[in-house]
Amino acid sequence: MTIEKKLLGTSPSGDAANVADVFSTFLYKGTGSNQTINNGIDLAGEGGLIWIKAREDTVGHALFDTVRGVHEMLVTNTNAGQDNKNTSVTAFNSNGFNLGSGYEVNEAAPNEEYVSWTFRKKEKFFDIVTFTGNSSTQTIAHNLGGPVGMIIIKTSSHTDDWNVWHRSIPTNHLRFDTAAKRNDITGGTAPTDTHFTLNSNNGYNGSGRTYIAYVFGDDSSEDADNQMIKCGSFTSSSANQVINLGWEPQFVLIKSSSNAMSWYIFDTMRGIVTGGNDSILAPNDALAEETASQYIDVTPTGFISHFNALAGSRDYIYMAIRAPMMKKPEAATEVFKTLLRAGTNGTASVTGVGFPLDVLISRGRNNLGNTAVWNRLFLPSKVLHTNEAEPLINRTGKLTSFDQDGFSVGADNEHIVNSSNENFVYNLFKRAKGFMDVVTYTGNATARVIPHSLGVVPEMIWVKKSSASKSWSVYHKDLTSTGQFLSLDNTYADTSNSNFWNNGVDHTSTTFSIHTTGYVNSANATYISYLFATLAGISKVGSYTGNGSYQTISCGFSAGSRFVLIKRTDATGDWYVWDSVRGIVAGNDPHLHLNDTPAEVTSNDSIDPHNSGFIVNQVSATNINVSSGTYIFYAIA
Repeated sequence: MTIEKKLLGTSPSGDAANVADVFSTFLYKGTGSNQTINNGIDLAGEGGLIWIKAREDTVGHALFDTVRGVHEMLVTNTNAGQDNKNTSVTAFNSNGFNLGSGYEVNEAAPNEEYVSWTFRKKEKFFDIVTFTGNSSTQTIAHNLGGPVGMIIIKTSSHTDDWNVWHRSIPTNHLRFDTAAKRNDITGGTAPTDTHFTLNSNNGYNGSGRTYIAYVFGDDSSEDADNQMIKCGSFTSSSANQVINLGWEPQFVLIKSSSNAMSWYIFDTMRGIVTGGNDSILAPNDALAEETASQYIDVTPTGFISHFNALAGSRDYIYMAIRAPMMKKPEAATEVFKTLLRAGTNGTASVTGVGFPLDVLISRGRNNLGNTAVWNRLFLPSKVLHTNEAEPLINRTGKLTSFDQDGFSVGADNEHIVNSSNENFVYNLFKRAKGFMDVVTYTGNATARVIPHSLGVVPEMIWVKKSSASKSWSVYHKDLTSTGQFLSLDNTYADTSNSNFWNNGVDHTSTTFSIHTTGYVNSANATYISYLFATLAGISKVGSYTGNGSYQTISCGFSAGSRFVLIKRTDATGDWYVWDSVRGIVAGNDPHLHLNDTPAEVTSNDSIDPHNSGFIVNQVSATNINVSSGTYIFYAIA
């Protein structure tokens, strides 16, 4: 099997790892009534752990697992034994779990927000073990079947501390408190692929007490394509620390092992913000979620620690779980959707997306207005406009959060995401192998390659300087040479400049190349890039030559295009956008511009539907099929 097939999950044997099958961060609102959480994790058949925390209230971290059974709750920020809560988790399902009305997991307070982290039992990833203590050194079997990265132990029958063994401090241990590392709990015997050893202590091996152990793997020795979890360490110093995992994480647990400090849980669903404050929860504390500081940044190959600025020189341990981007989508509806909505003069939640979105492109249809690009990697209040060169700007109260199945908006009198007397179109994207990726990076003014997780060679790239004013830069595979570029906020024809893309170094399935111009690589400036590719039956990055009449543009689809972007490249021309929700029909089709602010135009028939892709017509209003004109396009099925 080729590396590409493993990355894309297309092997007929199905042996490519898929993190989404074994781990989930799922956000939900409390209702005070029974509800079902469908997160795609098979707990009924495979078993696992559910970890739940109320985000807005001072409520403990509640843990439930399939070994101890439904209702049986442990709380990480207390030393209490197991508590039977019949209104908590009420069932383990093949695709998630059921909840009762208990305030620990499902309070009906106004818009009470919860996060659940679910770990499924799987070889080399996670296992659950119960045992009875004997007050002397004993060896306990587990089914991890690979190197052990971390073990969390708690007596379920008695009041006593949580204890944590970590591979980076093998002769010490931590507890779910703020203290630094303590003495050894293993008697000097390191865990193996099948067993771990404990010496005598009531906290983790008291005579006659029952215990639960959560055993987490470490995939450092695995083939890079199959890694899902890593447990490691770093030392903060005078500079930010770059932690190289070899992949992008979605969940990171961090604790200082050398100094007194809280534990911190970060995840990309609640928000690990590039260049902004991160959402944190502390397993040792019942406090509500905080977003007071910048702790870490996620990268395509790991994360960057800012703990040096927060706490000075210290040693840290971490557990990181890979982002769920190891499998290509089977249908375009899994990764893209267009929604229409009438704006309001107040806050609202937009739901029904069908997937956790990563990128939202929003635009008012009736009035002059900007096209806004919102990204999960930034704070919800931070936005870029495709029609402007301005940097990332703050629009507090406009987009207020990325949710599990949509997003929330405030009142917006700027007509970019929500406003009364305005109708909106929202184009929603999810990052996925072979389809689309988003990468942030810091420039260094030196020709270089930037890692990405697309899994295939990017065929179209949008780059925007986020820290200062610069036009958008666009690479497309069908421009006349690798030195050509376009600008998303301008109508220019393709232009030659060898300082944009790193001439002589091709884009690859793991990196894209940039040169030295400030548009893509100023020293110490920050950038965001959007990478697109052709994925059979789902998306198409292509080009065509106009014939002055009409022609069919085949994309290899079976039911036509739901989204089409077209730009003329041999002469000036707008960036036109159509979608099937507003209408790609055999008649006039509404379109908008990415590069300009006019209201939606509905008075011409520039595009028609076709099962294989779409049809372009030559009309003077858009000139998207001028004889001998050259055009690039991007289409989604």
